[in-house]
Amino acid sequence: MIFDIIIYILLAVGIFFNILAGVGLLRFPDVYTRLHAGTKCTTFGSIFLIGSVILLGLKIWYTGSTDGSVLAIHSGAALVAILLTNPTGAHAIARAAHRSGVAPYGAVVDDLEDKKGKKTTIKEGGEKK
Repeated sequence: MIFDIIIYILLAVGIFFNILAGVGLLRFPDVYTRLHAGTKCTTFGSIFLIGSVILLGLKIWYTGSTDGSVLAIHSGAALVAILLTNPTGAHAIARAAHRSGVAPYGAVVDDLEDKKGKKTTIKEGGEKK
């Protein structure tokens, strides 16, 4: 009984964060803030959703079926894949957007912008070259 309540709570929290990600994709103004909503919220929501599936698999396994252990192992592997690929993909998209000239909405200072085609580097004494 308490196991089912924990599973339902994890499902509710995961669905909430995934809905929040969808709202963020619709409401945010530029690619960078949309990436923020799309990756952070869905990654966090997926942790809870897959956590509930893992608990469900463990519950099934505890009752004597080996199908539950397979469900838990496959869900855990999917979670690892999501945790590795979601931030990496978001970083690649943000870097490509910046390199193609997409400016952040309302940005005053862009620390990644290079001056006259040259990157600014700092020498040992603290002066720029």
